[in-house]
Amino acid sequence: MQKIAQRIVQHDAFEYFIIAIILISAVLIGLETSPEIMASYGNWIKLGNQLVLIIFIIEAALKIYAVAPKISDYFSKGWNIFDFTIIVLALLPSTGEFAMLARLARLLRVLRLISAIPELRLIVATLLRSIPSMANIMLLMSVIFYIYAVAGQQLFHAHDPEHWDNLGISLLTLFRIVTLEDWTDVMYTAMELNPLNWIYFVSFVILGTFVVINLFIAVVINNLEEAKQESLNQMRIPPSRDELLKELAQTQEALASLSKQLANKDIDTLHR
Repeated sequence: MQKIAQRIVQHDAFEYFIIAIILISAVLIGLETSPEIMASYGNWIKLGNQLVLIIFIIEAALKIYAVAPKISDYFSKGWNIFDFTIIVLALLPSTGEFAMLARLARLLRVLRLISAIPELRLIVATLLRSIPSMANIMLLMSVIFYIYAVAGQQLFHAHDPEHWDNLGISLLTLFRIVTLEDWTDVMYTAMELNPLNWIYFVSFVILGTFVVINLFIAVVINNLEEAKQESLNQMRIPPSRDELLKELAQTQEALASLSKQLANKDIDTLHR
């Protein structure tokens, strides 16, 4: 039975089935946001949510049974812990003090797409690997923001207090500029005071948008390549002694079965 469970959880069809169930779960969660649909089909949607939860529980049980008695092998993988946590949270009662938490747990089921699709897992792993490098870039960006915010407040607060009244408002204005959202309106207002004030805004856009954001992209791409290489290296890890013995035993069984079939054919040939 355990071998059957292992074949099931390792089969591509099983993975595609779980992805389909996650997508169905996402559709059901979206339908719950419509009062009209809930009024007409609320019972069916609730039944669908219960079936989805049952399938997820069966999936987790199969994966745990497939590695039994070494259950720690299942919980040694972060994505399995993530899936198991979502299932546990989904078992909370949907009424009473846990009602809101139960609704959020149902919404988290959509995140299971990340754990179900290897390419998404690679992207998330890349983002996590990029956090330390991004922290340094954020520090650099904070220094640039602070310098420009103080300079902008000193230069423009009297002429345009709506955008430069104090340090906090100036930082918000700079955030608006770095997103390139109507930043030219702020620049033209400042240029009414001095036509050369465009230098302040253009230099900030170049530093904040083109340089710093491209640094973010460079860090992510670099870590993506490293994550891909690490994944390839893990695939090249030589099999352990137990795995070799297991494959040897399976090969011996296959050879014994083949020898038996050949012997039976020889006996049939002699009888003829």
